Amino acid sequence: MKFVVQRVTEARVQVDGRTTGEIGKGFLVLIGVGESDTEEIADRYLKKLIGLRIFEDSQGKTNLSLQDVGGELLLVSQFTLHANCRKGNRPSFLEAGNPDKANALYEYIIRKAREQVPVVQTGIFGADMKVSLVNDGPFTIILEDL
Repeated sequence: MKFVVQRVTEARVQVDGRTTGEIGKGFLVLIGVGESDTEEIADRYLKKLIGLRIFEDSQGKTNLSLQDVGGELLLVSQFTLHANCRKGNRPSFLEAGNPDKANALYEYIIRKAREQVPVVQTGIFGADMKVSLVNDGPFTIILEDL
C-alpha cells in the first residue's frame, strides 16, 4: 500500500466535469493498493495518516494533526503509484492490486476514515479523474512499507 499525502488549503476531484469531492484545509491522499495488501495493513496506514502531525502550531512548528486543526480528507484511488519503471520506459503495473480487491480496500479505507474524520470526500474508483489542489507548503509525505 502507498499513500501520497499532500497538506492542502483546498483540493477537488472531478469526473466528466462534475465535482465528486472537494475539501478545504486538510489532506489530499492518493491511495495505491498493492496485490498483497489487507485490511490490517490499511488500518496501519489510516492510523498513521490520522496521527500525522504536519500542521503548524502557534509557534510555527509542525506539531498538529488533522484532528487538531479540524482538517478534512479527500481520498483518491491511484493504482499508478505501484508502477514499476525498473526495466524499459513503459511502466509495469503488475504490483498493483486487482481492481476488485483494490476497490474493496479503497472503500474500506473510506468507511474507516469516516469513523474518525467528520469530512471525508472521495474520487471515483477507476474513473478518469481530474484532481486540482493548492499544496500548503508545499508539504508532501509518502507513506509506504509501514
